[in-house]
Amino acid sequence: MAFNKSILLLGIFLVMATSKVFSYNEDLKMQVSYTKPPVGATSVPPKPPGTTTPPPPLTTTVPTPPKAKAPYTPVVKVPPPPFVKSPSYPPPPPPPTPTPTPPKVISPPTPYHPPVVNPPVTPTPAPPTSPIVKSNKDCVPRCGYRCQLHSRTRVCMRACMTCCERCKCVPPGTYGNREKCGKCYTDMVTHGNRSKCP
Repeated sequence: MAFNKSILLLGIFLVMATSKVFSYNEDLKMQVSYTKPPVGATSVPPKPPGTTTPPPPLTTTVPTPPKAKAPYTPVVKVPPPPFVKSPSYPPPPPPPTPTPTPPKVISPPTPYHPPVVNPPVTPTPAPPTSPIVKSNKDCVPRCGYRCQLHSRTRVCMRACMTCCERCKCVPPGTYGNREKCGKCYTDMVTHGNRSKCP
């Protein structure tokens, strides 16, 4: 609310200031003619009779002759430079006329024979590469080879013998390849849910 009042006061101030300036300018432009107050009567000396001033002599103005214009100088055309013939080049050879090529013979399309789809063949499970252990006596040499690089050989041998007796298989090599002995070997775990078979 106070903001509106301040804007209103500012507007009024501007209107008053501009009107004052305009009236001041008008006062400067206006000229006031003051009349002189009558001063005591001044006596004009009387002219002596019979003395008149002769009229001034007549002066006649002699017309000045018109100014003579300078003679007109005609515009001289400069002759164009001599025409120099450009060297002539031999005309370009005509484009070779294309020889008509015989139309291509399009053989009729061969009838579409759908490919014969063979029914999918179920792959036969590959036999385990390591021979199945026939008796518990065969587990000892296989587990010995499997555990020879283990840091704790006796612990590895004990676990390997247990897995070999139950699953009748020992994976080839010293490490890995556990999937070659099947689900029995890979799914056997300890009480702590760790893989039992090496």
